[in-house]
Amino acid sequence: MNDSPHPEAVVRARTGRSSRLSPIWAIPIVTVLIAGYLVWHEFARRGPSITVTFRSAEGLTVGQSQVRLLDVPVGTVQGIALSEDRQRVEVTIRMNREAAPLLTRDARFWVVKPRLFAGSISGLSTLLSGSYIQLAPGTTGGDPARDFAGLEDPPLLDTDSPGRTVLLRADRLGSISLGSPVFFRDLTVGQVLGWDLADMAEHVTIHAFIRAPFDRYVREGSRFWNASGITLKLGAEGVQLQLESLRALVLGGIAFETPEHARHGADVAATQVFPLYATQDAARTAASQRRIPMVSYFTDSVSGLAPGAPVQFQGVRIGEVTGYELVYDPATNSLRIPVRYEIEPERIAGSDTAEGRGPLENAQMLVRQGMRARLASANLLTGQQLISMEIVANAPPAEVQMLDGVIVMPSAPGQFASILDGVNQVIARIEGLPLQQIGDNLNETIAGMNALVRGPELQAALASLQGTLATAEETLRRIDAAAAPALRTLPQLVASLNGAATQANRLMLSVNRGYGDESQFRRDLDRMLEQITVAARSLRSLSDQLNRNPEALIRGRATQGP
Repeated sequence: MNDSPHPEAVVRARTGRSSRLSPIWAIPIVTVLIAGYLVWHEFARRGPSITVTFRSAEGLTVGQSQVRLLDVPVGTVQGIALSEDRQRVEVTIRMNREAAPLLTRDARFWVVKPRLFAGSISGLSTLLSGSYIQLAPGTTGGDPARDFAGLEDPPLLDTDSPGRTVLLRADRLGSISLGSPVFFRDLTVGQVLGWDLADMAEHVTIHAFIRAPFDRYVREGSRFWNASGITLKLGAEGVQLQLESLRALVLGGIAFETPEHARHGADVAATQVFPLYATQDAARTAASQRRIPMVSYFTDSVSGLAPGAPVQFQGVRIGEVTGYELVYDPATNSLRIPVRYEIEPERIAGSDTAEGRGPLENAQMLVRQGMRARLASANLLTGQQLISMEIVANAPPAEVQMLDGVIVMPSAPGQFASILDGVNQVIARIEGLPLQQIGDNLNETIAGMNALVRGPELQAALASLQGTLATAEETLRRIDAAAAPALRTLPQLVASLNGAATQANRLMLSVNRGYGDESQFRRDLDRMLEQITVAARSLRSLSDQLNRNPEALIRGRATQGP
């Protein structure tokens, strides 16, 4: 046998690296890819970072407060810090990429929070959700910006609100404030946007916005006035109380109107400035373009005559008083009170037909007809006065002058002064009577009457009258004594007379029943009277026959032949 060993196969392990990648590496690779995508997506989605400065950061929270546009989040607050001067706060905001085109220079930011502004309450929803920053986008295509100054109050109007802005010039603001309403025919058609500070040394220029379609009612002839609060006027027309609305009472307001003759006038230029009058009456009065200044000197008291008092002709207002003052007149060495007033010819219908004559010629013509200026009572309760232009009957001649472009109109005493003049005339006549002589004559008459009363003649007459009265009294006493028995029988006599009257009435009734118109006696009497009448006719016929033929009494009545 062969004992030699068989050869064995040698197995060697492979010690080289494998060319395959283990599947476990897929997990971190996918994680890295996802993280990279998220980072890229976040950076790609991120918009620009902007800075908005506010006076205060009240209600804002880093990482929570949002920037919204149409209630859609477009950014988040990332930081809040003080400015370098420590007067304001700088809010850093990361905006979304889609909001980048909206960040132009005229973009506006403000904090929305609960507030009462311009007569309304806004931002109540932030009580639960917290305050946020509202974005009003700028003009598309404008210059981009990254630093903005935030608004402390919300803007009154949107940039795209249709309408127009008008400029109003006033001496003072009064109760007008931001957001004060603008009224037209009692409708709220706009609001006050603000006012200029540059020219406040002389006046205030107010910017008021009027919404479409009401802006087309603003014309060159439109009139604006302050409609704030309650207007209480105690003047010549009495007590006047005017209230535009409760909102105007709280916030102030402005009202305007366009007269009928100006509704088709020219459109308003952007730079046109309208005067803002204090009251509606002042606005309507100022509408008169033509005014004739006049002055009159009155001898009556001007107490109760105030600037703005009406000038009337037969109760129709034709002007107003502008003022008066006390001046020294060196020509007469006396003090005088010139009262200045203005006449508005446009209030007089048909005044254009007198354009061929000037104001002075018209005044001279009216004065020749007796026109005078006179102070009259406008309100007895308040003591207010006005100027009444009246045609005075039998007025003395007067001249009309023109001094420094002002017509000097002659005056006449007022109604109360005329009454006082009449009283003074009566007193003067009484003073002209010979009162001393009348008193002396009256004293002499009284002395004569005293002498007559105390004289012996009157005493004797009184004694005689006393004796006569005593005799008359005695006579009456005797008559009374003699008439006493007759007076005692008078009741019996009256009773007898009453009984006789009763019997007479009964007799008359019996006679009326027996012999009245309807009694048998009356009918028999009528029948007998008729028979007597027939017999009388027969006797008359017989008498006539005997007168004609006396022999018939012997011969009888002759028989007449055939």
